[in-house]
Amino acid sequence: MAESTNFTGTIIAAHGRHYVAQAGTELLQCVTRARKSDIAVGDEVVLQRTSANQAVIGSVTERQTLLYRSDQYKSKLLAANLTHLFIVVATEPAFSDDLISRSLVAAQAAGIEAHILLNKIDVEGSLPRARERLAVYARLGYQVHEVSARAHPDRTRDQLLELMRGHASIFIGQSGMGKSSLINLLVPDADIAVREISAALDTGKHTTTFTRLYHIDDATSIIDSPGFQEFGLYHLSEGMLERAFPEFEPHLGKCRFYNCHHVNEPGCAVLDAMKAGSIAPMRHALYVQLRHESLQTIGY
Repeated sequence: MAESTNFTGTIIAAHGRHYVAQAGTELLQCVTRARKSDIAVGDEVVLQRTSANQAVIGSVTERQTLLYRSDQYKSKLLAANLTHLFIVVATEPAFSDDLISRSLVAAQAAGIEAHILLNKIDVEGSLPRARERLAVYARLGYQVHEVSARAHPDRTRDQLLELMRGHASIFIGQSGMGKSSLINLLVPDADIAVREISAALDTGKHTTTFTRLYHIDDATSIIDSPGFQEFGLYHLSEGMLERAFPEFEPHLGKCRFYNCHHVNEPGCAVLDAMKAGSIAPMRHALYVQLRHESLQTIGY
């Protein structure tokens, strides 16, 4: 088949350097030119067809947002062109405060609106403690939504659709929090879609290891990402970090020294605010840790 003219599509799945793009109702297996792998699910791309169901990615259109995590060695693109991020936690098993906090910082730095979903609220014995732990984020202005995919599926689906309507969202979180159950409520044919995408990616049995996008309607989409335990933010500079903590904002520029690092400097307005109780010590400790990580360099 002769190569066609360029056309656009949306990357709906990624596995290594193999991608699936959707153009209209058509799914296309895609690769990049050379060995580039800087493509994210959610990217709008320019394609050139090479066969009936295959194409080459020529370029990526300008991104509105990009969510990714990194350590001192590499970066992992999570998704592009998002407007909303939903951090899924549950009453059980226990969730990680560190993962929540890092995810919120990543969203804030990327200009993505973050929400927290507390799933499995029907497990009433663990509910009070979960609410208590999430209260610190609610006091910062982040919305915490309580749902139960198992006990109240219809109510949960309606609640989530109301929050997501007209937005491009991603669900992230640790394994075991119920992300798959929530996705299945929102996308009844998700299992079928997974099999189709898995076949296109040729991932075989590894159907749960790739990020994938589902269209709920023309204006609403949801990206499901594999569960992970860590969220490195080595790519955020010190200036980006301090602005990614919304409770720091009223105090920035008010320190005694213009180049204050907000760690242990005298006359630091951020430290004074923490001592006064308006900044939680756990949040300041996270800032210090993230700043330390961002300053690390690879040693050879």
